[in-house]
Amino acid sequence: MKIDSAGTGALIGHEADESAVKIAAFHGLSLDGHKGQQFTSSLGRHYDLILVMEKKHLEQISQISPEARGKTMLFGHWLGSRDIPDPYHKSEEAFSSVYQLIEQSGLRWIEKIGAK
Repeated sequence: MKIDSAGTGALIGHEADESAVKIAAFHGLSLDGHKGQQFTSSLGRHYDLILVMEKKHLEQISQISPEARGKTMLFGHWLGSRDIPDPYHKSEEAFSSVYQLIEQSGLRWIEKIGAK
């Protein structure tokens, strides 16, 4: 399984936010080497499933890559189709809260697709 990250309004080439790095490290994860990249139609063709954080991203992905719409879903789909807000420029507490939502959503996706 290959997992990647891209944004619809990405800070291309930028490293992860300092608060994100700190929260990830607290949970035993490293964001070393992460660089922001823009979602493109070409990138979308390389993946079987595209997960977006907010409902507005569904439309943005459809505009960038109409052929990807059928394989694009909300990451928070299994949490009642919940948006996972972008904590950029917010407090560490906001990043921590978003981390919890990401973890919960990730675990639900693992259950649903049978990944390990």
